[in-house]
Amino acid sequence: METGGFAFLTDNDKKLAEAELRKIEYLEARIDYTRPESILRVYDKAIDEQIFKTPVGFLYLKKLQDYLLKQPKIDPERVTPIPVGDTFAEARKKRREENRAAAREREARRRDSAKMRFQISVVLNVLLAIAICAMFFISFFSEQPNVFNYERAVTDKYAAWEQELTQREQAVREKERELDMDGLNNLQNMP
Repeated sequence: METGGFAFLTDNDKKLAEAELRKIEYLEARIDYTRPESILRVYDKAIDEQIFKTPVGFLYLKKLQDYLLKQPKIDPERVTPIPVGDTFAEARKKRREENRAAAREREARRRDSAKMRFQISVVLNVLLAIAICAMFFISFFSEQPNVFNYERAVTDKYAAWEQELTQREQAVREKERELDMDGLNNLQNMP
């Protein structure tokens, strides 16, 4: 994010520097360097109203200050030193505090996100446990053969087959007896 030969850390600072560049271009188009008194008025007004806040603006003010100090018609005592708003140590401290605040905010968002994921996980696990219990309940009391009642179902099935076979066997024997009796009767009745 470079503007005016300076690399800015934030987009806002870059935009402010770009605005100051436009102000500088505007002043340069209208300033008359042959009239040092008018330049002194522009310089004083820029300092009084704190028009420039970035290094780009300070560099321009320094250029005007150097020009004014070289002019024999301007008393160096009339040229005001360029005030710097924040001390560099305070600016660094402020930036560190902003970084810490941003880190705390990110950590809080991360914790909130983790808490939300944990709550969703607990709800899903409870739902899955309920579903598994329901499946076991249905399987245990189902009439269809399954893991829980396969032995009983197979035993019942074979018992039913055995009973059916016994009944058929008995019916076949009865038929055989009837046939044997009929055959004996027929033999006895034969001449």
